[in-house]
Amino acid sequence: MALTDVAIERIKDMIRTGELKPGDKLPREPDLAQSLGLSRNSLREAVKALSAINILTVRQGDGTYVTSLEPRLLLETLAFMVDFHRDDTVLEFLEVRRILEPAAAAKCAQLMPDDDVVALRELLDGLGPDPTIEELVENDLEFHRRIAAGSGNTVLASLIESLSGPTARARVWRGMTQDAAIERTLSEHRSILEAIQQRQPEAARSWTTVHIGGVEQWLQDTLTERS
Repeated sequence: MALTDVAIERIKDMIRTGELKPGDKLPREPDLAQSLGLSRNSLREAVKALSAINILTVRQGDGTYVTSLEPRLLLETLAFMVDFHRDDTVLEFLEVRRILEPAAAAKCAQLMPDDDVVALRELLDGLGPDPTIEELVENDLEFHRRIAAGSGNTVLASLIESLSGPTARARVWRGMTQDAAIERTLSEHRSILEAIQQRQPEAARSWTTVHIGGVEQWLQDTLTERS
């Protein structure tokens, strides 16, 4: 194992064991290098690597700190990687969404506070009966984001939000080319909301599966026709 990798693992061990906690400041570089039996150069490279994935943060003139380690922060690296997806992977993103989001909707039906359910309805009502494609997609992204957050699982919500962006263009494309796509989307959103409001987790799960599966099937058929 490269010396930098050794340094990374030893710092991670300090965090895993609780020797370093979220928000803690790391010891001075020479002291930490000596205590870990590493060169200062290896330690420096390890700090750079762990900073790149939001485990550590370097404050100029102050020192190096462990971040909050919140899922949203740690999954920003995944979001960055997702930004470089290719068009031929959009179906795979949709498949993952179809696996994760129904579970989030089911939990949302159990856990989302009543006030948040009311706000979710207001979000849909605010769209109006004849939205543009851009307005629909913006509303769609926010609708799914709120449901993911309403699951009460921050890791699940962060994963869903990271995966949502790559499918936005497919949603716009569908809205422009498929007959009644806007009406279908609005109707399915209403059905999901109704299941959440009625506290019916399995209905929320089923309608979310239908909703995302419909986009997935449309894209699969479209790509097949073009090939």
